Amino acid sequence: MRKIIGTAAGAALLGSIGIAAPAARAAETPCSPQAKACLRLHTNQAWLTDNGQVTRGPVPVAVGKPGYETPVGTFKVQYRDIDHYSKAYDAPVPYSVFFTTTGVAFHEGSLREQSHGCVHLSHADAKAFYQALRTGDVVEVVN
Repeated sequence: MRKIIGTAAGAALLGSIGIAAPAARAAETPCSPQAKACLRLHTNQAWLTDNGQVTRGPVPVAVGKPGYETPVGTFKVQYRDIDHYSKAYDAPVPYSVFFTTTGVAFHEGSLREQSHGCVHLSHADAKAFYQALRTGDVVEVVN
Protein backbone atom coordinates (compact mmCIF):
# COMPACT_ATOMS: atom_id res chain seq x y z
CA MET A 1 0.00 0.00 0.00
CA ARG A 2 1.31 3.47 -0.89
CA LYS A 3 1.79 6.11 1.77
CA ILE A 4 -0.73 8.85 1.04
CA ILE A 5 -1.12 10.58 4.41
CA GLY A 6 0.54 13.99 4.37
CA THR A 7 -0.01 14.46 0.65
CA ALA A 8 -2.71 16.35 -1.22
CA ALA A 9 -4.11 13.00 -2.37
CA GLY A 10 -4.15 11.80 1.23
CA ALA A 11 -5.96 14.92 2.42
CA ALA A 12 -8.55 14.51 -0.36
CA LEU A 13 -9.07 10.85 0.49
CA LEU A 14 -9.47 11.53 4.20
CA GLY A 15 -11.85 14.40 3.48
CA SER A 16 -13.95 12.19 1.19
CA ILE A 17 -14.57 9.72 4.02
CA GLY A 18 -15.30 12.41 6.61
CA ILE A 19 -11.97 12.48 8.44
CA ALA A 20 -10.11 15.76 8.88
CA ALA A 21 -6.62 15.72 7.42
CA PRO A 22 -3.71 16.27 9.80
CA ALA A 23 -2.66 19.91 10.11
CA ALA A 24 0.29 20.91 7.97
CA ARG A 25 3.56 21.16 9.87
CA ALA A 26 4.51 24.69 10.82
CA ALA A 27 7.44 26.15 8.93
CA GLU A 28 10.71 25.51 10.72
CA THR A 29 14.01 27.32 10.92
CA PRO A 30 17.50 26.02 11.65
CA CYS A 31 17.71 28.36 14.68
CA SER A 32 16.82 28.05 18.35
CA PRO A 33 13.45 29.20 19.73
CA GLN A 34 15.26 32.17 21.36
CA ALA A 35 16.09 33.69 17.96
CA LYS A 36 13.83 36.53 16.89
CA ALA A 37 15.60 36.56 13.50
CA CYS A 38 17.21 33.57 11.82
CA LEU A 39 19.53 33.56 8.81
CA ARG A 40 20.73 30.48 6.88
CA LEU A 41 23.67 31.48 4.73
CA HIS A 42 23.94 28.51 2.37
CA THR A 43 20.32 28.85 1.21
CA ASN A 44 20.16 32.67 1.32
CA GLN A 45 17.04 32.58 3.51
CA ALA A 46 15.94 34.48 6.60
CA TRP A 47 13.00 34.26 9.00
CA LEU A 48 11.37 36.31 11.71
CA THR A 49 10.12 34.24 14.62
CA ASP A 50 8.31 34.63 17.92
CA ASN A 51 9.01 31.97 20.57
CA GLY A 52 10.15 29.59 17.84
CA GLN A 53 7.10 30.15 15.61
CA VAL A 54 7.73 31.59 12.17
CA THR A 55 6.03 34.96 11.68
CA ARG A 56 7.66 35.76 8.32
CA GLY A 57 9.69 33.67 5.95
CA PRO A 58 11.62 32.14 4.66
CA VAL A 59 12.44 35.28 2.69
CA PRO A 60 15.23 35.59 0.10
CA VAL A 61 18.38 37.46 1.08
CA ALA A 62 21.79 38.31 -0.34
CA VAL A 63 24.73 38.02 2.05
CA GLY A 64 28.43 38.83 2.17
CA LYS A 65 30.65 38.09 -0.79
CA PRO A 66 33.99 36.26 -0.52
CA GLY A 67 36.33 38.24 1.67
CA TYR A 68 33.38 40.00 3.32
CA GLU A 69 31.43 37.01 4.63
CA THR A 70 28.44 37.54 6.89
CA PRO A 71 29.56 36.22 10.29
CA VAL A 72 28.11 33.02 11.75
CA GLY A 73 26.99 33.03 15.38
CA THR A 74 24.50 34.31 17.89
CA PHE A 75 24.16 38.07 18.13
CA LYS A 76 21.87 40.69 19.62
CA VAL A 77 20.33 43.65 17.84
CA GLN A 78 22.55 46.64 18.66
CA TYR A 79 20.45 49.44 17.17
CA ARG A 80 18.10 50.33 14.32
CA ASP A 81 18.19 53.23 11.88
CA ILE A 82 15.36 53.67 9.38
CA ASP A 83 17.33 56.16 7.23
CA HIS A 84 20.91 55.02 7.76
CA TYR A 85 23.55 56.42 5.42
CA SER A 86 26.81 54.51 5.01
CA LYS A 87 29.78 56.86 4.92
CA ALA A 88 32.05 53.88 4.12
CA TYR A 89 30.11 53.06 0.94
CA ASP A 90 28.62 56.51 0.31
CA ALA A 91 25.15 55.03 0.00
CA PRO A 92 21.75 55.07 1.67
CA VAL A 93 21.00 51.91 3.67
CA PRO A 94 17.28 52.06 4.53
CA TYR A 95 15.63 50.01 7.28
CA SER A 96 18.94 49.05 8.91
CA VAL A 97 18.90 46.68 11.88
CA PHE A 98 22.48 46.31 13.15
CA PHE A 99 23.19 43.06 14.95
CA THR A 100 26.97 42.97 15.34
CA THR A 101 29.37 45.41 16.95
CA THR A 102 31.24 45.55 13.62
CA GLY A 103 28.32 47.07 11.70
CA VAL A 104 26.64 44.07 10.07
CA ALA A 105 22.94 44.71 9.52
CA PHE A 106 19.77 43.52 7.88
CA HIS A 107 18.75 46.26 5.43
CA GLU A 108 17.06 46.96 2.14
CA GLY A 109 19.33 46.12 -0.76
CA SER A 110 19.76 44.24 -4.00
CA LEU A 111 18.94 40.53 -3.85
CA ARG A 112 21.11 40.02 -6.95
CA GLU A 113 24.25 41.56 -5.46
CA GLN A 114 26.30 40.18 -2.58
CA SER A 115 27.18 42.64 0.17
CA HIS A 116 30.20 43.59 2.24
CA GLY A 117 28.84 41.42 5.07
CA CYS A 118 25.37 42.81 5.56
CA VAL A 119 22.12 41.02 4.77
CA HIS A 120 20.19 42.49 1.83
CA LEU A 121 16.41 42.19 1.94
CA SER A 122 13.65 43.33 -0.42
CA HIS A 123 11.92 46.59 0.48
CA ALA A 124 8.91 44.81 2.03
CA ASP A 125 11.04 42.35 3.99
CA ALA A 126 13.49 45.03 5.19
CA LYS A 127 10.55 47.06 6.46
CA ALA A 128 9.11 43.99 8.23
CA PHE A 129 12.45 43.13 9.87
CA TYR A 130 12.88 46.76 10.93
CA GLN A 131 9.39 46.85 12.46
CA ALA A 132 9.70 43.46 14.21
CA LEU A 133 13.20 43.63 15.70
CA ARG A 134 14.16 45.61 18.79
CA THR A 135 17.44 46.31 20.58
CA GLY A 136 18.52 43.19 22.45
CA ASP A 137 16.58 40.71 20.27
CA VAL A 138 18.55 37.55 19.41
CA VAL A 139 19.75 37.07 15.82
CA GLU A 140 21.19 33.68 14.87
CA VAL A 141 23.25 33.16 11.72
CA VAL A 142 23.98 29.59 10.66
CA ASN A 143 25.70 28.09 7.64
